[in-house]
Amino acid sequence: MKQMISARKLLRQYKLSKIAILMFLLLLVGVVAIPGYATGRWPWTNPPAVANLKQLRSLRQDGMKLPDWQVIRIQNNVQIGGHRWLVEEIKNYQTIAILLLLPQNGHKNQPQVEWLDIDGFHRWQTDSHRTLRFTVKLAPTSDKPSPSVEARFFRSWTSQQTFAVVQWYAWPNGGSPATSRWFWEDSIARLSNRRAAWVAVSIIVPIQPQSDIKIVEPLLESLGQTVQAQLMAETF
Repeated sequence: MKQMISARKLLRQYKLSKIAILMFLLLLVGVVAIPGYATGRWPWTNPPAVANLKQLRSLRQDGMKLPDWQVIRIQNNVQIGGHRWLVEEIKNYQTIAILLLLPQNGHKNQPQVEWLDIDGFHRWQTDSHRTLRFTVKLAPTSDKPSPSVEARFFRSWTSQQTFAVVQWYAWPNGGSPATSRWFWEDSIARLSNRRAAWVAVSIIVPIQPQSDIKIVEPLLESLGQTVQAQLMAETF
């Protein structure tokens, strides 16, 4: 009998939580839709301009310099799928890494299938998929919470080489590999007539064949933090 009561209670709480989420979404739509209905200007058909589009295009052309990393080679306009990426080969002591960047290129440009494009371009196989989470340290005087990033972290290989790979979409206050997360951030930003500008980031580090990616996890976490911090400081 107690189990039945407990199950009913959980079901009731689940229904209430669904109702609360639905009410929040309706409120969000209402806040956006009512001004649009009154003025005839809809934010999804006439999105606000991306304020830092100039910096994003400069990043696509010139790349970025990272503290403690030497840029060995830069290639811009590398065709991967339907997009042109910037590719940097960087070095830190004996470590070589490949940094791929795809910055937003227009006001209506949205992240889509970038990870599938990269998989198809390299024709690699993958395993050991997991989520890598890290935060970006801000200046001690800042009263803002430290931005957090969730990234795809996996091992890939071809017949010639094995790699550890980290991928995410970076935006001004964090990042995630999921396009749905960016869409949510951008929708919230539009309420204040802003945009959540984005940059697709893919970091590739060669490793020994069949090596466990945990070996290079600290390195990739540190490099991911550096890339995100640099984007926040110079691009976003």
